[in-house]
Amino acid sequence: MDLIDADGEPRASASSAAAIRESVIVADHRLDVFTEAPALFESMLGDIDQAKHHIWMETYIFAEDASGTAIAEALMRRAGDGLDVRLLYDAVGSTATPLAFFSTMREAGVRAHAYHNLWESLRKVRFFTILNRRDHRKLLVVDDTCAYFGGMNIIDHGRDRRYLNLDDQAAPMTGWRDLHIRMEGPQQRQVAESFERSWAHAKGLRLSRRPTAYRRVNLSDGAESIHFFDSGPGLKFSRAPRVYRRMLRGAQHSVVIAMAYFIPVGRVMFALTRLGNRRIRVRIIVPARPDVRVARYATLYLYKRLLRAGFAIHERTTRMMHTKLVVIDRQWTILGSANMDPRSLYTNLEFMAVIRSDKFAAMARRICRHEIRRSRQVRLRDVARYSVRTRFLAMLAWSMRWWL
Repeated sequence: MDLIDADGEPRASASSAAAIRESVIVADHRLDVFTEAPALFESMLGDIDQAKHHIWMETYIFAEDASGTAIAEALMRRAGDGLDVRLLYDAVGSTATPLAFFSTMREAGVRAHAYHNLWESLRKVRFFTILNRRDHRKLLVVDDTCAYFGGMNIIDHGRDRRYLNLDDQAAPMTGWRDLHIRMEGPQQRQVAESFERSWAHAKGLRLSRRPTAYRRVNLSDGAESIHFFDSGPGLKFSRAPRVYRRMLRGAQHSVVIAMAYFIPVGRVMFALTRLGNRRIRVRIIVPARPDVRVARYATLYLYKRLLRAGFAIHERTTRMMHTKLVVIDRQWTILGSANMDPRSLYTNLEFMAVIRSDKFAAMARRICRHEIRRSRQVRLRDVARYSVRTRFLAMLAWSMRWWL
């Protein structure tokens, strides 16, 4: 029996559960939900072509592949039309992309800037701190019309060779699974403001502190709401641990977590274990074969503890799941770029959305159901059969968790 269906929700068709593109209205905002990159990139290109004033993009990876080239050409074309086109990309995340690729964009009028490159780190006293802190955010702002946020980079994972021979008939391609949102509505301006602050931070300009209420993750009491949080170190940002901890502590019935890199630490781990003590039903979905192998071993180290707490763990087997999604009590949804791991929690710049909406949470649960149906459930007897080598690597990876 499917665990989410067991809660009493009606089963959805495979195509709707995949949610390649689905729209939900929340607090007078239209949210288009994408779980496949091709549909997302097609939508982005359409909005870029329709822009009239400015196009601001922020991404961890901007690859020189078919998808990246198409978006780069669109940005250069619109810069040539006189629009304010900015691109903030992470220097480490985009290491595989030739510098000439970005130079070509700059020559065409795109204001492209690399966040914390090697030269910048060498010029500053805190070399390792600067180089270690990455911009992991993924945003696109088009005029005052729409904004995109979520977990997808500008890269084509459509033919990941590790998954070509695996059966996933409900999906139109064999790439990564992820989650990204296109939003229309008045709070689009908040996403634009977040980009402007990130751009100023990357340029070394002075930033004001965020208000105390913002940093403490205070939420409104309305039946539907959308809250955005810039996550990063220092008082200029909120902190991902506060967002996750605040929401987990408020859970009353159920928590579903779909997470690409699941290595909770500190107070977030404490909040999770408290869920077991409070008999909250918790389901965790992680990729069976993540692209960062050492991260999987660090996650394995936690399995016995989490299973003994009564949590259900599912490993997504047929495709790489890059999603960062938490659904609480069929009412609250947390999504964005922040994984539940030390790097996203304490080091990187991240962007997070907390959405209160029964309709949106139901859609998010359908996505989780889609992932669970393509997963294997891990039980204590499976953990007991792990080899000595696997247990040693898990212990070693866990000891390195703060540097993963």
